[in-house]
Formats: sequence, structure tokens, C-alpha cells
Amino acid sequence: MRYFRPATLAEALAIRGGEDVAVIAGGTDVYPAHAARRAWGDPVHKDVLDMSGVAELRGIEDRGDHIRIGALATWTELIRAELPPLFDGMKDAARQIGGAQVQNRGTVVGNACTASPAGDGIPNLLALDAAFEIAGPAPARVPASAFFTGYRATACGPRDIVTGVLVPKRGGRGRFVKLGARKYLVISVAMVAAAVETDAAGRVVAARIAVGACSAVARRLPALEADLAGAAVADAARVVAPRHLSDLAPIDDVRASAAYRTAAARALVADCLAGFAHPPAAEEAA
Repeated sequence: MRYFRPATLAEALAIRGGEDVAVIAGGTDVYPAHAARRAWGDPVHKDVLDMSGVAELRGIEDRGDHIRIGALATWTELIRAELPPLFDGMKDAARQIGGAQVQNRGTVVGNACTASPAGDGIPNLLALDAAFEIAGPAPARVPASAFFTGYRATACGPRDIVTGVLVPKRGGRGRFVKLGARKYLVISVAMVAAAVETDAAGRVVAARIAVGACSAVARRLPALEADLAGAAVADAARVVAPRHLSDLAPIDDVRASAAYRTAAARALVADCLAGFAHPPAAEEAA
């Protein structure tokens, strides 16, 4: 196995264009995935393109109309960054992703590019209406809604590199709730991220809600988002109905049955929305 560690994006793109490489940033998913393959008799691993030396991909920046999360920005950096309440849900997810060591090394973009149905950052990126900044033969900005194309599959091509995530600056607040076998260090049975904007009268102006671990890719709930418009935020949880989750396609696995996931997802959506009726300080005190 060969190991490449370029110092610039241009150098990285040249390597990516001519070699069959696995692109890594924090690398927190590489060893577990490799160990799992070896356990099943497959010792092969692609050559590695380590992006950690590309300084231009670091940092979280306010760029006026949007926040840019660089491809090398870690979960710890996200937690510590001065960001508006819209990112509160994303920060809650960051605090629950692995332990401190993983948060210090793992990146927001790496979690997304792994494209696991249970990736905790992914529903948040959908709720934030984020877009992926992709460099390559045909540079592009791809909305999160189009970036995740299937189970562990994305719109990032074999010669492309994701350089960052762009989040439009809006009002409102974000929330994230997750169900697992324990509170931390656990793969989600189901999870919900939401971003809700309200007016001075406490009515919902806009809502973006996404459910993860209940389909091959995390999914927004557009019917529920539409039905919440104009509703009192204090009543938002009562708007949730089974039909709003009809597009989900949960599976039976070792963590839960499909039926349990469906019921859990509905309860989590209601719980997530109920939290918007209380200010963040009140939630923390509770």
C-alpha cells in the first residue's frame, strides 16, 4: 500500500486524478473498516491519499452569506466555534460522535463522505440545507439533498475531492435527538435533526426536518415541513402524523426491527419539535 500526503489541493487533485486511492482526512473510519474486511478474509486496502497536510482545507469561516466548514475541520472545532443557534443541533451531534479522541481527529466532511445511513452529521447537514463544495475535473456545489445517492454512496466522483461544506446563514435554531442502546459511543437506531424558524408570535415560518438510520440515506420530511408552516411552535409536536414518515424505509438488523425504528422515528420527531418550545437555557437546566 502506498501513502500520499500532499501539501496543496492542486497536488492532491493530481494524485487523485492518476491513482486509485482512498481519500482520508481524520482517518477514524479507516482502521475499523479495514479490520472488518480482514476479519472476513479480505486484507486488501487501496493506496491512501491523506489530506491532512492541505492547510487550505482547514477551518470554519464566516463568509458573509454562508458558513464554510473546511474538509479538515474536526468535530471538536465545530463544538468550539462561535456559530449561530442554527448550528445547535449539529453541535449536539458532534458531542455524541465517538469519544474525545475521535472528535479531535474525525472531520465533519469525512463523516458525510462515508455516507453511512447512521452518520450523525448527515441529517443535520440536510436540515441546515447545506451544499458540498467539490473540486475535480468538473468543480461543483452539490446540495446535500443530492449529494447522498445511496447506501455509502455519494455524488463525489472517482477523481473528485470534497473541499468543504457551505451552510447558508439563516435565522432559527437547530436541534438533534438520537436513540441508541446507550447514551454515548453508540450507533443510532434512529435520529432526527431539525432547523426551525419562528416569527415574533411564536409561529413556525420555516422548518427543515431530517431522519437518519431509517433508510439507505437520511431523508427530509417535506410533507411535515409544509404542514408546520404557520403552526404555533408550542403545538408543533402534535402536528406529527404517521403519513409524514411514509417515505422512510427502515430495515430489521441487530439494533432494532423496522417496526420499532418506524415507531421510534415518529416519537423522536415529536420530541425534537417539542424542544423548540423552550429556549436553549431551559433545555440545559432540565
